[in-house]
Amino acid sequence: MPPLQRVLVANRGEIAVRIIRACIDEGIESVAIVSEADRESMAAYLADQVVCIGPGNAAESYLDLKRVISAAVLTQCDALHPGYGFLAERPELVEICNENGIVFIGPSADAIRRGGDKVQARALAHSLGISTGAGSSALVDVDEAELIADQVGFPVLMKAAAGGGGRGMVLVENSSDIRERFASASNEALQAFGDGRLYIERFISRARHVEVQVLADTHGNVVHLGERDCTAQRRYQKVVEEAPANFVAPEVRAQLHHAAITLARGLDYVGAATVEFIVDAQTGDFSFLEVNTRVQVEHPVTEMLTGIDIVREQLRIAGGQPLSFSQSDVVLTGHAIECRLNAEDPGAGFLPSPGRVTRWIPPVGEDIRVDSHVYGDYLIPPYYDSMIAKVISHGEDRDTCLVKMDRALGHMVIDGVSTNRDFLRDVIQHPDFVAGDHHTRWVEQEFLAGWADGQGDHRRETV
Repeated sequence: MPPLQRVLVANRGEIAVRIIRACIDEGIESVAIVSEADRESMAAYLADQVVCIGPGNAAESYLDLKRVISAAVLTQCDALHPGYGFLAERPELVEICNENGIVFIGPSADAIRRGGDKVQARALAHSLGISTGAGSSALVDVDEAELIADQVGFPVLMKAAAGGGGRGMVLVENSSDIRERFASASNEALQAFGDGRLYIERFISRARHVEVQVLADTHGNVVHLGERDCTAQRRYQKVVEEAPANFVAPEVRAQLHHAAITLARGLDYVGAATVEFIVDAQTGDFSFLEVNTRVQVEHPVTEMLTGIDIVREQLRIAGGQPLSFSQSDVVLTGHAIECRLNAEDPGAGFLPSPGRVTRWIPPVGEDIRVDSHVYGDYLIPPYYDSMIAKVISHGEDRDTCLVKMDRALGHMVIDGVSTNRDFLRDVIQHPDFVAGDHHTRWVEQEFLAGWADGQGDHRRETV
């Protein structure tokens, strides 16, 4: 297979910028697709070519398969990178790329179907000897849901079989709520993913969310790049990610790495993937959660630890090259943390805050990285996810890393829109977070109540 020459970046925002910069480093031309709302985006300025594919509404632009593939064909791209979100986990995009002789930078359509369908992925993990915890296959109806929930024991989670990101996911505390919750979760899953199927999973009250980064090439090489701890979440959306997972026992981490490699091989996987697990903070037991068949938002923390550029490896793998390293070459150095900076107002229920950025001064410093598509006078459109930057710090240990992150956030200047910057500073300085005594529901159940009463009481002064 000849090296890639021109890549269509089928996404927007910071991940589009990230992919374009990787293309520049690899000597590959890039073509950015933009909606009318993103004509002045940083991706549009950085790419070699730009194609406007429709209005600001994502359904008529970034989510329109025909418009996306037409842009690739018209600009004679030989490859397409989907980023994350939008069409990244749609097997139909892989198939339409194949039909048009365009290399899809990611796994096969079959791997996306088998990995992206949570029920199929659980069944595969179970067949490979990976713990999946108590739960079910796809539920036939609400009567079956009641029966299985009683067997598993309340509380339980009902989750969308074909989705993720918290859509179509509900916590059911007791049997009296299950019928109403089943209907609402199924309807949300149907609207979000076109598939209303649900399954049940045992709910762990003090859970840690740990995921393993995997890379696989077409030459049979499959490696892991260590694990990330993504326990700090709000409404099933990650807020702070870090690596390594310091609060998980070393023997458990080794088992997670092995399980992730085993699952990737079971899927005949090619490209970048993340295998996610739930770890019971009280017992140390873990169970398979899901596999994400694309690059993750939080991939920079792994890059900071390993020095391996995951997106460049994606491009090389898609071009037929073997991985540029072996498992023995992967060395994790220090600790890394990522905070997701959003244009939102935490004091108003995290209401999105689109608008004109009148001043933008990102932090600089040793071991600080900022992935963003924002610049001074940039207009944040109202149509998309509110994340505007990822701030990443690296240090010799977790405590050092936290201090660096707090300083970075404290020195960041962004005017014109509301952001969650101070909320993030308070999260990473909270005694529970510093001690690692938090869980996946900690932000909602414990942190936010105290934060609303006396926000910032424990915050250091910015140096």
